[in-house]
Amino acid sequence: MNELTQQAIGLLKELIAIPSFSRDETLAADALQRYIESQGYTVNRKGNNIWLMSPGFDTNKLTLLLNSHIDTVKPVNGWTIDPFTPIEKDGTLYGLGSNDAGASVVSLLHVFFALTEKTQAYNLIFAASAEEEVSGANGMESLLTDLPHIDVAIVGEPTGMQAAIAEKGLMVLDCSTYGKAGHAARDEGDNAIYKALPDVEWFKNHRFEKESDLLGEVKMSVTMINAGTQHNVIPDYCSFVVDVRSNECYTNEELLDEIVANVSCTVKARSTRLNSSGIDENHPIIKRAAELDLSTYGSPTLSDQALMPFPSVKMGPGDSARSHTADEYIFCNEIETAITIYIQLLDGLFL
Repeated sequence: MNELTQQAIGLLKELIAIPSFSRDETLAADALQRYIESQGYTVNRKGNNIWLMSPGFDTNKLTLLLNSHIDTVKPVNGWTIDPFTPIEKDGTLYGLGSNDAGASVVSLLHVFFALTEKTQAYNLIFAASAEEEVSGANGMESLLTDLPHIDVAIVGEPTGMQAAIAEKGLMVLDCSTYGKAGHAARDEGDNAIYKALPDVEWFKNHRFEKESDLLGEVKMSVTMINAGTQHNVIPDYCSFVVDVRSNECYTNEELLDEIVANVSCTVKARSTRLNSSGIDENHPIIKRAAELDLSTYGSPTLSDQALMPFPSVKMGPGDSARSHTADEYIFCNEIETAITIYIQLLDGLFL
């Protein structure tokens, strides 16, 4: 294992040992800042977001952003080891955030170090962002207002180092129906649950016309429902939540307009800002990826890509199936492979 990989794994162990839940990443950001400064780089910071720019940053060049996130979800039930004690055994490193997305953070950072050892045809920015797991306003969204103009980004998430060139967006809907309370034993009242049922059925069965070659159709799922106060009272209110995963054929606003036009319940979107995102298959990064025999695909899961108003590709070490699970882990050779592939992908590239 080469020295760069060993350094990356050492940093990952340090980060695993620091709880870094979304909106509470201060100590992890502090540790990352200290590490980067120990390498001789100037660190910029906004809240719990850390970023640094390549030496000799030239505004006449295009700029590539390397990004991943330092926050984690809280540990789920079922851990058999301490989530915050990094354990390396037989080439496997266990710990919360090891796969999602600590391995990407440390790999991309050390790739930044390697690439900036010589002049590239583009500027590099490395950014470790906060609040990704909750799409928080104090994460990447706030950081973008302070960064220079970005032309393209690589977003580090566990993809097995395959290139996700498109990603579904997300819109969460709070839906409500209103009835009239009455005694369940008598023929009175107006049952809000019954009024909600046709709309729940519509969300289950409706198909939006436009489908994506990469991302498929828009997917809607009713995931929560709440109504009633006690068994003998006709409910006068019913609320339910709908998870909407958008493709690049629609903006979330367009989907919302079609939904509102077809249901009778009250519909309120928590946010419409998390749209589908991606990158053109003819972009130089994707062409280089093809030369390296990296496969491309459309990802159903959300990342900070959704907040980026510029082309981006999602790729990083690890496996998405390990994210948010008990005894989360990363294979150490996945980090070594990731650093190698990132450098092969980007060294000497013309954007």
